[in-house]
Amino acid sequence: MREIWGVGTPRSFRPIWVCEELGLDYQHHAIGPRTGETQQPAFTELNRKQKIPFYRDSDVSLSESVAICRYLAHQSDGATLYVPDTKQSVAKEDEWCAYIYGEIDETGLYVMRRHGDLGAIYGESPEVVSAAADYVARHLSVVASHLGEQETLMSGGFGLADIMLMSCLDWCIAYGVALPAAIQRYYETHAARPSYGRAMRINYPDLFEGDA
Repeated sequence: MREIWGVGTPRSFRPIWVCEELGLDYQHHAIGPRTGETQQPAFTELNRKQKIPFYRDSDVSLSESVAICRYLAHQSDGATLYVPDTKQSVAKEDEWCAYIYGEIDETGLYVMRRHGDLGAIYGESPEVVSAAADYVARHLSVVASHLGEQETLMSGGFGLADIMLMSCLDWCIAYGVALPAAIQRYYETHAARPSYGRAMRINYPDLFEGDA
């Protein structure tokens, strides 16, 4: 049985979406960050980093959203989720995933979160938040230039790099970072995927409270 721990963040959203996209069975443990749940002894025994997301099956235990998603993606037959099959395409997907995670997620959006939403812990700084938003916007323009009229980052089709980017675009929208036209079109295309909708409801249940 596959198990995923984590809820309520763009990073926990990613492996949930991969499972939903591929139709993989999994058990979901809806524990959030900074709730004290990741510091409990039972979870710490599983993951000494005390972070979400965390994944486990009968063969492997993994933390870090990119590693989890890549592992799950390789359980695809290629029909639903594009999986690179050449050295060059693997390297290009790695390039996109590293770029999105390193520049847009970690250096941009998470800095906004750290000095905005988590200002009581890390110190509030409107100036830092504004500078980080500008930094994200600059890198979104790079992505937009690459996309043009394409519907996916990789020419082979919708894959891990797109899931990484989409999770960050949700974050951008929540933080009021404007999306370039090409990215807005791209976002609307992939937000219409049924698997995206299912994953959103699982990962962000508070957004759907009161829905029938």
